[in-house]
Amino acid sequence: MKNDRLKDQYKVNEKIRVKEVRLVGDNVEMGVYSIAEALHIARKQELDLVEISPNAVPPVCRVADYQKFVYQQKKRQKEQKAKSVRIVVKEIRFGPQTDDHDYNFKLKHAKNFLEEGAKVKAYVFFKGRSILFKEQGEVLLLRFANDLEEYGKVEQLPLLEGKKMIIMLAPKKAPAAHQPKQHKVEVNRQVEKDAKKDAKKAENENSQVES
Repeated sequence: MKNDRLKDQYKVNEKIRVKEVRLVGDNVEMGVYSIAEALHIARKQELDLVEISPNAVPPVCRVADYQKFVYQQKKRQKEQKAKSVRIVVKEIRFGPQTDDHDYNFKLKHAKNFLEEGAKVKAYVFFKGRSILFKEQGEVLLLRFANDLEEYGKVEQLPLLEGKKMIIMLAPKKAPAAHQPKQHKVEVNRQVEKDAKKDAKKAENENSQVES
């Protein structure tokens, strides 16, 4: 099913219903052609005409083996998925009068979470009249952040939300085996980027020929 959805993203051969296209690809003279000429060039090489940038004017098409083209996109998608890192948030709950034993137990867990690359959302839950101890809860959370200074940085200072006072900590270092990528790029966007690069190259070559 996933393969079918990927195939449906691109129009091929006779399904491309425009008057002219900008042609890119290996072993072709890049430039603007009528759809009939572009189809003839693809067929002559026993390849397909694949529309890779439908929003360009004119749309950009690549002469390629369609099955191989879809396989390469699928492979690229898998590689990007493997490189991307899902942000995990671990929650740690305190009471307003947490004892040292419980505090140290939760501090140890928080260190492990941060070392693994997860964020930590620590909060003090105030039940009933214990809301009177909110200053005590704030002191506890600030102490918690200070004890974790080597492992995490404060993203949000203690903030009272309803019956919870929350602090957010982010890891200082990403786990070595899973360095996160700044931005996850969609496969079709990458294809369009490649197409624009090819189109610009074609325009430069055409202008050199004309001059």
